[in-house]
Amino acid sequence: MTGGPEPDRATALAIVATTPEVLAHPDLDEGLLAPWERRRLAGIRLPKRRDDVLAARLLVRLCVARVTGLPPDTSALAQLCPGCGGQGHGRPYLRGRPGVGVSLSHADGLVAAAVGPGALGIDVEPATRRPGPVHVLRRLLPDADLAEAATAPDAGAALLRLWVRAEARLKAGRTGQADRGDMRLLEWTDRHRAAVAAVACTARITIGSV
Repeated sequence: MTGGPEPDRATALAIVATTPEVLAHPDLDEGLLAPWERRRLAGIRLPKRRDDVLAARLLVRLCVARVTGLPPDTSALAQLCPGCGGQGHGRPYLRGRPGVGVSLSHADGLVAAAVGPGALGIDVEPATRRPGPVHVLRRLLPDADLAEAATAPDAGAALLRLWVRAEARLKAGRTGQADRGDMRLLEWTDRHRAAVAAVACTARITIGSV
């Protein structure tokens, strides 16, 4: 199931894959999800979006299994909303393992997941996507970074890279330039999958595969 060498427990593991890659994995299927996750899936009417959500939740279980040794059907995976305090939505976490960070992302046939020590966040986007209007981008991107990217030769790609970095930091609980000091930020382009991804983490980061 895990494949490859035993992971370093001081290193975060991040994986980017396509939705079909994850759904075709012989050890991953919808039966691994908790009842509350299956109820959420049942409410998604668009088949492609449903597949993306399912694949992201399966991929994060694969990462959890490789990093912690927990079985992929573990019931420890949960979500908590920092705004309302409700369960079943919001930031993912592992029950009973407060020192382990968990994050997942999905977008148009692409999924990503990361698990590791401390706070972390991951984001993935299609390489062809271009972020929205400037007034939307300003919510996440510092003006200085935004101005520099907007004047780059390939402004759309530069803005997309800034976007995934900012989303990863936000999911890790960090916002703005003042919060960057203790955060490692790894951003890369997966040309095979036409994806751009970023991971923000206080630990070292290893890129894995399904």
